[in-house]
Amino acid sequence: MVLVGRVARAHGLRGDVVINPETDFPESRFQAGRVVYRSAGGARADGLRVATVRFHRGRPIVRFEGIDSIDEAEPLAGLELRVPVAALEALPAGSFYRHDLAGCRVETRSGEVVGQVDHVEGEAETSRLAIATDEGEVLVPLAAEICVRVDIGQKVIVIEPPEGLLDLNQRRDQGSGIRGSGAARPRARRRRPRR
Repeated sequence: MVLVGRVARAHGLRGDVVINPETDFPESRFQAGRVVYRSAGGARADGLRVATVRFHRGRPIVRFEGIDSIDEAEPLAGLELRVPVAALEALPAGSFYRHDLAGCRVETRSGEVVGQVDHVEGEAETSRLAIATDEGEVLVPLAAEICVRVDIGQKVIVIEPPEGLLDLNQRRDQGSGIRGSGAARPRARRRRPRR
């Protein structure tokens, strides 16, 4: 299951909720009739069918079937909304879902292993691979000039970092990392991870 949004809060008296989308495709993920699966603390629960949806400032305001009052909507706040991996749309070449990048081995063009992708952070044009190494976490921009080969099938990303990039972007304090949400959008020759 892949995260596509989080319920922010109830909206109004009729059971609507505001969703913080974690997807590049909120219009298709939250269409009327679509089913998303709710989970809290990682535990999977039942599906929720979208009854109505409208957008306000880029965020979907959704009413789910069977949720008809503010009293029924308020307990949904904080829930993660997920869809099965099989429900994801195919992406164009050069674009990747974030969950596909997590777990990839990262190595330099010369074959030196850097580490393994823990997660992708940042928004749109500023996406970075957070790579777990023996010395801590290293952040590498997800740009075509640096990530010269991405092979999702083999779970390998080959990078050609500018001199000093790996030392400069190393986080030694793992507790201070902030995991970003959203997905990268194209900017001059950027790789595009998606959700």
